[in-house]
Amino acid sequence: MRRAFTLVELLVVIGIIAILIGIILPVVSSARRSANAVQCASNLHQIAIGWRMYADANRGISVPFRMPEIKGTLNLYDIGQGPTYRPRWYEMLGAQTKHYAFPAPVPADDDTKEVSGGVFLCPEVPDWRNCRNYVYGYNFQFLGNTRRKSSGKYIKFPVNIAHVRAADTVLAADSLGSAAGQPAKQRHGYLQDGGHDLNSLCNHGYTIDPPRLTPTSDYGDHNHRIPSARSAPDPRHQKRANVAFCDGHVEKLMLEDIGYQVHTTGRVDINGHNNRFSGSGRDDDPPRIN
Repeated sequence: MRRAFTLVELLVVIGIIAILIGIILPVVSSARRSANAVQCASNLHQIAIGWRMYADANRGISVPFRMPEIKGTLNLYDIGQGPTYRPRWYEMLGAQTKHYAFPAPVPADDDTKEVSGGVFLCPEVPDWRNCRNYVYGYNFQFLGNTRRKSSGKYIKFPVNIAHVRAADTVLAADSLGSAAGQPAKQRHGYLQDGGHDLNSLCNHGYTIDPPRLTPTSDYGDHNHRIPSARSAPDPRHQKRANVAFCDGHVEKLMLEDIGYQVHTTGRVDINGHNNRFSGSGRDDDPPRIN
């Protein structure tokens, strides 16, 4: 007599498979996220090497967050590909090793262009490719701010790396952008087109603010110098952010580990301490904007 599965047996098999899938999927997801965090840390390490190479090639001067805007000129800089409009810090560092962030020079101001170089992207958020809403943020307030004071002088440039405590100073990190100043539930989705929404994830992400800001300090997005628009690292790797230091080492850290105060809602306050950003090892005020 031909034997077949009964309905009960079939349901038992399906139930066992469902249980196994429920056990395996979280393990696979966790392994994938761990691998992403490792790759991201490797990317930041390579970027930190580029920072040192840039300084060595420029008389010890740290790369600014963006090349200066000079009135009366086209503000074009040749970084090895041809004339490029005010390249940002990561473009300058990539040029040191000929690993360019973009396949061709961009000779005009264009916030819609997408980063293409693998080392410049975070595998945890592979679709976050916009040049302005960029995945990694730079410690620009202490390492190189080429915005100008009312006097016409740069806020913080040039900075000689000989005066920076390299092992203790944050260079760059996974960036949350200005959305950091909002409670987590009020943040908007990422804008791939370079849109300017203070609440969107990674808005103006290529700059990160230090933990403590003052009434006279700059902000990552200088058009909105208010606490609700402060920028900060993004703890996208299992509630931690990858943080590169000026000596090249990278650590996966909670925001509190590098001086930030985080509200229970997820909002990042402006009253932390700047010991690991200032370059001196002290809780220095950020440079004044006037």
